[in-house]
Amino acid sequence: MEKQLTGTLALAVFTAALGSLQMGYSLGVINAPQKVIERHYARSLGVYNEELARREGGNTTEHEEPTDASVVMYWSLSVAIFSIGGMVSSFLVSFVSDIRGRIKGMLFINVLAITAGLLMGLAKMGTPYLMVIAGRAIMGLYCGLSSGLVPLYIGEISPVKYRGAMGALHQLAIVIGILISQVIGLDFLLGNDDMWHVLLGLSGAPAILQSLLLLVCPESPRYLYIKLGKVEEACKSLKRLKGDYDTSKDIAEMQAEKEEAMNEAQMSILRLLRSSVYRQQLFVALMMHLSQQFSGINAIFYYSTSIFQTAGVGQPVYATIGVGVINIIFTLVSVVFVDRAGRRTLIVVGLGGMCCCAVAMTVGLAFQVSSAFFFYIIDNHNLTEMKKTRVELNCSIVFVLCLTLNSASQDVYSWMSYLSMAAIFLFVSFFEIGPGPIPWFIVAEIFSQGPRPAAIALAGFCNWTCNFIVGMFFPYLEGLCGSYVFVIFAVLLFGFTVFTYLRVPETKGKTFEEIAAVFHRKRGATPSKPQEEAEMVQLKSSTEA
Repeated sequence: MEKQLTGTLALAVFTAALGSLQMGYSLGVINAPQKVIERHYARSLGVYNEELARREGGNTTEHEEPTDASVVMYWSLSVAIFSIGGMVSSFLVSFVSDIRGRIKGMLFINVLAITAGLLMGLAKMGTPYLMVIAGRAIMGLYCGLSSGLVPLYIGEISPVKYRGAMGALHQLAIVIGILISQVIGLDFLLGNDDMWHVLLGLSGAPAILQSLLLLVCPESPRYLYIKLGKVEEACKSLKRLKGDYDTSKDIAEMQAEKEEAMNEAQMSILRLLRSSVYRQQLFVALMMHLSQQFSGINAIFYYSTSIFQTAGVGQPVYATIGVGVINIIFTLVSVVFVDRAGRRTLIVVGLGGMCCCAVAMTVGLAFQVSSAFFFYIIDNHNLTEMKKTRVELNCSIVFVLCLTLNSASQDVYSWMSYLSMAAIFLFVSFFEIGPGPIPWFIVAEIFSQGPRPAAIALAGFCNWTCNFIVGMFFPYLEGLCGSYVFVIFAVLLFGFTVFTYLRVPETKGKTFEEIAAVFHRKRGATPSKPQEEAEMVQLKSSTEA
């Protein structure tokens, strides 16, 4: 009898998710010790003002922006190179997963993570800015590959009944990694002048544990049967993952998928982009990842510190850690409900909720700015001087009214500040319910074995590219739009919500073949059946050749 959930399956999913944990840690670790690292960059570049530092007790730049352009340039490169590495390596997911296999692929890329951790961990012994930049670049290469391999492996070994919950563990591990980096990055732990290099070096630690555990994890049965044609090994892998049971049903399902894969042939990224057969699936997959990154979630994290400061939070870093805790809690909610409520439902609810929160954020920020301007007028005008002209007399009347409403306005200002804070927490909550975790594994669900690796590679590249765009250009967009910057995200979120409701099918409880059939029905007569079959034959013949 099939047990569905076994200790081996739990170990395999946990081991794969360590790669996601490492990715989350690498995403968050660079933020907390920014000023400390910049000081070391300045010393290495010879632009650090040692005399002023001695007068100020060694903390000259603790709360100041670096003034030297070279420090700014190298720091920006340290942050941006991570996303660029992910963009580049995401194209290699298909090659690594098919040539090396899922398990060996994850083992192979761990060399990158350990190398990156050593470079950053030893940065104080060499040239800090060069070693950190090199380490971040290599870690970005690792994370780009891991963000494709982990959901691919988990999706292929998970039972249909629990595939959504296990797929959401990828995102859960990411947010746990981010929270860990935020906590141990506090100044009194590792985010200080003495231990910052250890903080960065720990980025490669999960790779060591994962490498040891991967040695006892079974390879994906789908990869063994469909890609390599090893029937006996696929049966052994199934029994290790699900217990001692009759594997004939799973083998029959994989046989049907293999026959379909033989008809469609193994597809490269270029062929997938050109194929009209998979155009709808690819469009849905890319839109899911666009909605994740262009939802404004990274912008929220960027903007949250200033909002918390405006609300009077003495230590905004602890409020940011609070956001990290909310991340984990609602990702767990997604894990529980994704196989009950369904993928499509959770994404629609999540995107719609984020849209409402973006509107609330805009209202809160707009009133904060208006109130701040109001108090600026009060503080910078003298009542007696405003009575000299007729125009100034009118101004004085307004001024008196302002004084009368001063207390009430302060209450409105405070209330709007807390509205903005509530909007941040709810925004993050809605994100983790659906738009955060689901795009990572839904791509593996809507594509069959042939085009799956190429589709995951394209989706990963789309995700990393959008991540880079938002992180790079949001500060400029914020400067241009001010408190109305989240109107842009509200409009985008509304569009993504409508698209998901109309075009994304529900994949809950469906086999890969049943999901593919949904898109075949949706495609209808465009292109015509003979045209599709001709394209399939052409793809197969060219691959065999």
